[in-house]
Amino acid sequence: MTFQQSQIDYLAILPLLVVFGAALVGVLVEAFAPRELRQRIQVGLSVVALLGAFVAVIVAAGHQGLTMGLSDGTTNRRLFALAIDGPALFMQGTIALMGILGILTMAERFGGQGPDAFTPSGASTPGSPLETAATRAGALTSEVFPLTLFAIFGMMLFPTTNDLLGMFVALEVLSLPLYILSGLARRRRLLSQEASLKYFLLGAFSSAFFLFGTALLYGYAGSVYLGDLSAAVAAGPLDMNGLLVPGALLVFVGLLFKVGAVPFHAWTPDVYQGAPTPVTGFMAACTKAAAFGAILRLAYAGLDTARWEWTNALVIVALLTMVVGSVLSVTQTDIKRLLAYSSIAHAGFILVGVLAFDRQGVGSVLFYVAAYGFSTIAAFAIVSLVRQNGGEATHLSQWAGLGKRHPLVAGAFAFLMLAFAGIPLTSGFVSKFGVFAAAVSGGGATGTVLAVVGVVCSAITVFVYARIIVLMFFSEAPDDAVEVVTPSVTTTFSIAIGTMITLALGVLPSALLDLADRASLFVR
Repeated sequence: MTFQQSQIDYLAILPLLVVFGAALVGVLVEAFAPRELRQRIQVGLSVVALLGAFVAVIVAAGHQGLTMGLSDGTTNRRLFALAIDGPALFMQGTIALMGILGILTMAERFGGQGPDAFTPSGASTPGSPLETAATRAGALTSEVFPLTLFAIFGMMLFPTTNDLLGMFVALEVLSLPLYILSGLARRRRLLSQEASLKYFLLGAFSSAFFLFGTALLYGYAGSVYLGDLSAAVAAGPLDMNGLLVPGALLVFVGLLFKVGAVPFHAWTPDVYQGAPTPVTGFMAACTKAAAFGAILRLAYAGLDTARWEWTNALVIVALLTMVVGSVLSVTQTDIKRLLAYSSIAHAGFILVGVLAFDRQGVGSVLFYVAAYGFSTIAAFAIVSLVRQNGGEATHLSQWAGLGKRHPLVAGAFAFLMLAFAGIPLTSGFVSKFGVFAAAVSGGGATGTVLAVVGVVCSAITVFVYARIIVLMFFSEAPDDAVEVVTPSVTTTFSIAIGTMITLALGVLPSALLDLADRASLFVR
């Protein structure tokens, strides 16, 4: 047996190397940098690394193809772990840019000594003397920044993997830091820790489903590589469908959990409510982009030849996700839980684009996750500014009259709500029109049904978002009205950029639409 050297194009994987290297440096900063300097060093390191990763994505665009593996000369099999192609690079660039805004919102201190959103001592019991002592000592939870970089590394790896085991590793790398970050809220610590535990337990179950499905698909195809799986399905006998269909569905369960699709959405409202608000915004935007990138690759490059076996199940999931997310958002009284159910509904809308099964569908999904992500980070950043009695004012009744006292902040939030509703001249309208048009043109009768249900559910969500706008601008403020604290430059920048991108993609979307269309071809 002769040794064959693995083929690695280092320029193609440069974005991953930059983010992973910065995360390791961040760990060293935590170990050796003086306490008073860690916050600034970590923020600067993270932002520079993500900017570098975005530049590296542009460089990698000239090195597309399969890498990190070898070609089997006897069978002509291409055993490569990573696929650097248009959808992967689009998702990597989007995650890097949204990650910058996420990092900047996490760095908010509101004039205090430490990051306002995070507890100074995550391992301490809430309200214990240890936590009080950490606060007096000026302790910072600056380890959230390398944790975030590790999560971003996993997110950028997730849509790039070309085999199921690599996809599982990326899933765990992005999930484990999020489990920790969800439990580090400075206030309402018990709610935050409960959210972290629920996220961890349900995430462990979903990972087990994914791994069991991978084992079944390996038994069917004799390989975990997506190209081998697609070829095996095309040539495989029907009597092996006893492994193929359950394996495919179980793998999709693991991926649909990450986007909060029904019926795998139970964690979403609790985690969105309990996690620190900057983490919620980061998680809602970047995790959805990474997971949908992986879903696209599995559906279009791995299980494309078995489409008729699993499509109906995903159609049912998409219908349930749109209906449940839209209807239950009407009943919510907490702004973060309302945005959680809104996120569930948007996951259903994006699934409609996935089920179009053509190039237009892929492009519409790429555009949607980018547009939705920037709007979401800005929306949650605004939620973190609205406060009462030292804590975030998340109950809807507390937002009454906000537009009269703070018209600029309320106006920006109202505009983002209109974008979520899909009102023209916002990115949300272009996004929804794209996925519904792709479904109608490429999905046949099923696609038309999905589009019609999507339009009805969008109309339901319009009522939800309009209710918030009416509450802010046409309701009287109570005597103990909330206040909007003055943010630092970092949070102001995140809100401004997110809002301007939402407007720009609604007025002049052609540049990103063209880029998404050019990036919609998969390397096999």
